[in-house]
Order: sequence, then structure tokens, then C-alpha cells
Amino acid sequence: MLRPPESFETARLTARPLTVADAPDVFAAYANDPEVTRYLAWKAYADVAPLAEFLKMCEETWRTGQGHHTWLLSLRANQEVAGSIGLSVDRHQVVFGYVLGKKHWGQGLMAEPLRWLVDWSLAQPGIYRAWAFCDTENASSARVMEKAGMQREGILRRWHVCPTIGPEPRDCISCSRVR
Repeated sequence: MLRPPESFETARLTARPLTVADAPDVFAAYANDPEVTRYLAWKAYADVAPLAEFLKMCEETWRTGQGHHTWLLSLRANQEVAGSIGLSVDRHQVVFGYVLGKKHWGQGLMAEPLRWLVDWSLAQPGIYRAWAFCDTENASSARVMEKAGMQREGILRRWHVCPTIGPEPRDCISCSRVR
């Protein structure tokens, strides 16, 4: 079983496991914003309580080592919550997902932890593919993947549902790095 590092740092960010105690800060920084969650698999939270329940599951993943591992991303300068990033391992590959608060968009921040995790993943024995996807309309997210060293592979047709947009699967850009 592949166990990701519990924490890591990049030039401008620190990453550590999400906890239930983070719920108010996560809610305020990004989880309550419909614009931030527009292309994600979940809608913006209207209340902190359901978010805290989700973060409880995140804690359990770190405790058991099973499932989708998620890190809280904070600015190194002042520990302000900026976003989160996560990964799931499936046999020989690792898939990533990430979200960044609107206040921090356009600064190149998310490419730092994504590149760090892609590099870490591909350094692990038995991992040959690191990849992520985003909605075809989310050009900024595609750029994050490219800045993190991934290459566009193509379009995954009718791949992902964005509940804030509608119930039907949407086309997604797939990017990866392999070894």
C-alpha cells in the first residue's frame, strides 16, 4: 500500500492533512463559493456542518491509509488557508484533484503542490502514471496541470459531472506525466 507523506512544503505553500477543526477556515476560504466549485464534483457548502462531516472522512483516510488523501494548503508566509489538493492511487497510477480559493487565483500557486505530488508519485516503485483532468471550459485548471509538468493527452468525452452546471457528464481535458 502506497502511503503519501503527511506533510510537505513548496516555495510558497505548506501542505498537511485536513482535519475537522479546519472546517470553518476551509468554508470561509473556498468551500462556500459557487464560483470556486463550479467545475468540481461537489456543490459549494451552504453550512459548515456537512463540510465538517466530509473532513471527518478525510481524517479517517489518513488514519487508515485507505482512500483519497487530501491536504490543506496554506500560505507559508502567514498560514492563511488557500485551498486543498488530494490524490487517489489506483494500481499503477495516481490521480489528483485540487481546489484553490478565488482570492489566490492567477498567482501560479496550485502548480507548486501539484508538481511536488506528481514528482513524489512517479518516484514511487510501481507508479508509472500521474494524471488529472478538468472540464474543457476550465482553461485555468488545464494550465495548472501543464505548469506542473503534465502533458495534455486529449479529451475524455462525457467524463465528469459538475453538479453546479447540470446532471449530465461533461467533456474533460486529460493531462498526465508518465515514466
